[in-house]
Amino acid sequence: MFALTLRGTLSARRLTRALSTRSSGILSSLELPTSGEPVAGVYHHHAQGWHGSGKVQHSISPATGETLARVQTASPEEVDAALASARRAYESWRTVPAPKRGEVLRQVRVALNERIDDLGKLVSLEMGKVLSEGRGEVQEFVDEMDLAVGLSRSIGGTLVPSERPGHQMMEVANPLGVVGVITAFNFPNAVFGWNFSLSFVTGNATVWKPAPTTPLTAIATTKIVQSVLEANKLDAGLAALVCGGGETGEALVNDKRVDLLSFTGSEARGREVGMKVAGRFGQSLLELGGNNAATVLPDANMQLALRATTFAALGTSGQRCTSTRRLFLHSSIAPHFLSSLTSAYKKITAERMGHPLDSNTLVGPLHTCDAVKRFEHAIETARKQGGEILAGGNVVEMEGDLSGGNWVEPTIVLVKDVERCEIMKQETFAPILYVTTFETLEEAIALNNSVAQGLSSSLFTKDLGAAMTFIGATGSDTGIINVNGSTSGAEIGAPFGGNKSTGWGRESGGDAWKAYCRWSSCTLNFSDELGLAQGVTFD
Repeated sequence: MFALTLRGTLSARRLTRALSTRSSGILSSLELPTSGEPVAGVYHHHAQGWHGSGKVQHSISPATGETLARVQTASPEEVDAALASARRAYESWRTVPAPKRGEVLRQVRVALNERIDDLGKLVSLEMGKVLSEGRGEVQEFVDEMDLAVGLSRSIGGTLVPSERPGHQMMEVANPLGVVGVITAFNFPNAVFGWNFSLSFVTGNATVWKPAPTTPLTAIATTKIVQSVLEANKLDAGLAALVCGGGETGEALVNDKRVDLLSFTGSEARGREVGMKVAGRFGQSLLELGGNNAATVLPDANMQLALRATTFAALGTSGQRCTSTRRLFLHSSIAPHFLSSLTSAYKKITAERMGHPLDSNTLVGPLHTCDAVKRFEHAIETARKQGGEILAGGNVVEMEGDLSGGNWVEPTIVLVKDVERCEIMKQETFAPILYVTTFETLEEAIALNNSVAQGLSSSLFTKDLGAAMTFIGATGSDTGIINVNGSTSGAEIGAPFGGNKSTGWGRESGGDAWKAYCRWSSCTLNFSDELGLAQGVTFD
């Protein structure tokens, strides 16, 4: 099916390809053009419709290298107009009762669910994740809307007793304003879904700037959302879209009309974004890097741990924020576990790597040529720092239609000296799994917590005491902790987000909705007396 090569082949394999029948069919199913004309990437006003006069972006299939579409992005003037539209939309939407907002969101949910298969295929085609994951991502958006629709009838603060007679205190939640959403390539649909659903139902407007490499998913999703808004005679500015590059994102970061900015991306860029938004006294939700670890104790269910680790390390070809990148094995079980894991990797590489739209595929391509270069650099660095390659480590030369894609082998690197192997502490968005051993749970926790990031972690054990230690004060310092489950695959019911350099943001479930509100502590005096707290008098 494919031949292997180590380095230097990527530029030769990058070919200009005509749109395939399969790709054409997926785009057509979502009313996206297939004849080669530029696709408009800006929408914020029904009367004006789809437009765009900025630079052209190219959406390229990671699996084949074919150009799926050319997208006309937003000019600076069009970004400004979109922000103005969103602000006007918010000013009317904020007075609509929350249950009525929920009813409109329910209609969006129905419309999106009707196109879930088509959208899922587009996610797989444009991003590169396998079909079940592409569809699953859209399902996540649908699930988030289910949560938000229910929330529309329970949004509220708390009543607080007052020490002053004839007084009542309460927390009041009001709409915040305009929410800017800058999403990454690896979840081109779901992360917008988290933000839009909660923002919309709490009375805000959103302006979405998708990743430059996945604009088609954003355009198709926005078309569905806007069809519902237009049917309900609601302002398009409630869900504005501005496709673009760094300049477009920078405009959202710096503009005071954006009250809350949700940013998903690298730690380096997230640091800049957080500082700039804070500098104008805006609010931000940062979802940044994750260098996630799984720990396996001797008493664990080994088959469960093996399957969970393989899924989390190889799912989305290692390009999830929650992908397992480090594996800590107790020394007593390491040889057997590593033997089974290495066999699974080699079997998957030989038999289950392929086009993400094929049902047999478990591992698809990396998203871009640059991602392949970063994979090569990480492997070279790991070797120099003492890492031993147990499986993979190579760029893959696929044949036929896949010859222009971004293919690498899933890789296992055995690390005997974690202090020397600094690359292990860095996040590389690729299917590279660093493995080392430990003797005690305390040692494993220290290894888990030894990186700058703090997104997700897993512990495999049947020992309740070990599990409680891992989730407790002296345990894992990540925002998401799993016991006998993989680091990836979070549900929407709980808040999603990490600690430390992952950014401290919380989105999706739990109390995440509160970030999209303007909160006030209110005191009502229903007596005729001036009540002063803390025993203060003013007679």
